[in-house]
Amino acid sequence: MEAESARPGFWDDSSKAQAVMRQLSAKRNQVNVWRDLEKKVVELHEIAALAVEQSDNSLDEEIKQETKDITSQLERLEKHLFFTGDYDARDALVALHAGAGGTESQDWAMMLLRMYLRWAERNDYQAEVLDTSPGEEAGIKSAVIEIKGDYAYGHLRHERGVHRLVRLSPFDADHARHTSFVLVEVLPEAEETVDVKTNPEDLKIDTFRASGPGGQHMQKTSSAVRVTHLPTGLMATCQGERSQHQNKETALKILYTRLLELELRKKEEERAKLKGEHVEAGWGNQIRSYVLHPYKMVKDHRTGYEVGDAEAVLDGDLDGFITACLRSKIGKEK
Repeated sequence: MEAESARPGFWDDSSKAQAVMRQLSAKRNQVNVWRDLEKKVVELHEIAALAVEQSDNSLDEEIKQETKDITSQLERLEKHLFFTGDYDARDALVALHAGAGGTESQDWAMMLLRMYLRWAERNDYQAEVLDTSPGEEAGIKSAVIEIKGDYAYGHLRHERGVHRLVRLSPFDADHARHTSFVLVEVLPEAEETVDVKTNPEDLKIDTFRASGPGGQHMQKTSSAVRVTHLPTGLMATCQGERSQHQNKETALKILYTRLLELELRKKEEERAKLKGEHVEAGWGNQIRSYVLHPYKMVKDHRTGYEVGDAEAVLDGDLDGFITACLRSKIGKEK
């Protein structure tokens, strides 16, 4: 990749060149992390050997702690070996869509929104809610989150699918048991001019008043923006508490990402067709169940991985599910 950056004409397309340089920087950082870990292992081995040679037990606790720290770091780095996709190193957009069921599903969508924000916080990722559509009485109808950091998309891409919740309803006077569904989309953030090519005449841009709870909170100006890609019919909206210009920029970012995802889905379907596989899409793909009544359990239907501490999962403890999925996919996506 470094040789490519020195090639004549490399900087003629500045957007493409910058994308390559970002990839190069990410690879360098990854190599440096492994080299630093190797250095720690060598130093720890030397200290342990010296302690054994001199029968010095005073360093036992330090050696145990350092060994624990190295093992923990190694387990985190192991995930990087699973990231073989072209877009795994990218930032991610996570889109949530409440299913049928009104307030129940809209509240479930809000719970999942919090879960992913907490997961991002636990893993030192930057997370921003780009857009939300509020529910009728509680929760949200939909939301889009941008999660920034190394391999954000690689970590989250297997979260795509339908998430099912079973619980006693807090909105039902009889406290009956309800089942709710939310569709989660996970998209690699697109790099404009590198990943997608659009003509200005292919984009239809509309403005409208943002929906909200009404009263003094209702926006009085048409600051919300909807962008439609006419050739594909793909659409993106943004109605956050921003200016119309900011909403337009965010809507375009979401649209470019959806166009990239459309291309990736076409390639995935072609690959699956060649392999004779069936590709589930959208609401037909239920991936995980979260049961809060009559017992507590969260189970991933693809890997069989399950835990009994549902509250911890809903508080962002997703790493066990993510690692199980990554391991199960090794070799299947080649």
